[in-house]
Amino acid sequence: MPSNQVFSRGFFRDRDLDYETRVVLGAAVHGASEIGEVLATVDRVEGRVDWRRQWTQTARRARVSADSQRSRGDARGAGMAYLRAATYWACVVDDFAEGDDSDGLRQAFEAHRECWDAFVDSFDGAHVRVDVPYEGTTLPGYLLRPDASGALRPTLVLTNGSDAAISAQWSNGAAGALARGWNAFVYDGPGQQSMLFERGVPFRPDWEAVLTPVVDTLVARPDVDAGRLMAYGVSQGGYWVPRALAYEHRFVAAVADPGVVDVSTRWMLALGSSMRGLLDRGERAAFNRDMRMATLLPGLRRTLTYRSRPYGSRDDWFDLFSEVRTYALDDETLGRITTPVLVTNPEGEQFWPGQPEQLAKLLGDRAELVDFTAAEGANLHCQPLARQLTDERMFGWLTTQLPR
Repeated sequence: MPSNQVFSRGFFRDRDLDYETRVVLGAAVHGASEIGEVLATVDRVEGRVDWRRQWTQTARRARVSADSQRSRGDARGAGMAYLRAATYWACVVDDFAEGDDSDGLRQAFEAHRECWDAFVDSFDGAHVRVDVPYEGTTLPGYLLRPDASGALRPTLVLTNGSDAAISAQWSNGAAGALARGWNAFVYDGPGQQSMLFERGVPFRPDWEAVLTPVVDTLVARPDVDAGRLMAYGVSQGGYWVPRALAYEHRFVAAVADPGVVDVSTRWMLALGSSMRGLLDRGERAAFNRDMRMATLLPGLRRTLTYRSRPYGSRDDWFDLFSEVRTYALDDETLGRITTPVLVTNPEGEQFWPGQPEQLAKLLGDRAELVDFTAAEGANLHCQPLARQLTDERMFGWLTTQLPR
């Protein structure tokens, strides 16, 4: 019997804490975390209630180190320490977002964003802020470049998922793009982090209304090659990017990590057949009555409050679940996609099982499905412990799609 089975058995019995630990560990491959710092932190965590406190300590320690290095004139060393601090603060933000401590959430998010901005500013002008005009306001964006030369380059546009911090995109593709001499563009869209926490702007299903202004902004720049734009969607971005591709055709290739056809399946399974029947039949009063009874359980109420907030924190449960159902790719939408798409398919996908294969099948010869397995340490949603392997396969495929 093997004695070292933390990979298969987990770091925590709590599956959420185990998965979050894997995500933070995986970020180390591109310097966004330090393996020793992560293991030392989780070693101190005694349960869900202790998670926030321990990551706060680690984030503050990393920030002190970053400030110290910056004061000595080591901008690059400071920049990577700021990135690690941003990663650790993101763990705190995520925990606050699941509760009702709005002041704690605000303070943790401000600390996270200060560290992220300090990271961006630590590379001699290579990384620049690029705000995207969007419906009377702007989306905060960052063009990350290999250097400050302003050279014309291929550019990977990264779309985040439902709740991850913008700093997570460094390990989820941005660093890999820069290592290959490409630009990477990261941003907060509606319902994501700063757009939600600071402006109260919720999600929307029609992500072409988001990605088209992003593309318009990028192609107007002299350092972005308009003929070599690529799109990458991680987690729920695996729905948003294919949806946008149906209407935005300026990307030469795209990656859905993983492929998502219907976001609402996670929500519908949690309801049970009886509640789904009420929703299907439009029985609003009965549905809301049963939801009020169910949410008397503190754990369920906390989870639903957290998950519903980016959708507009609707007071009416029937309206909320009906809205989530609109986040799905129908035949008409899929038929409009002409961009080649790489679809990742991790073993043990826990949020949208079976949907990567479904998306690839529906797209036919427009898609290529790539499997990731537990045997190679690449299982679970978005392959948290195999981001280097993901880069190898993703960028290998994207390179073949680029015009020469």
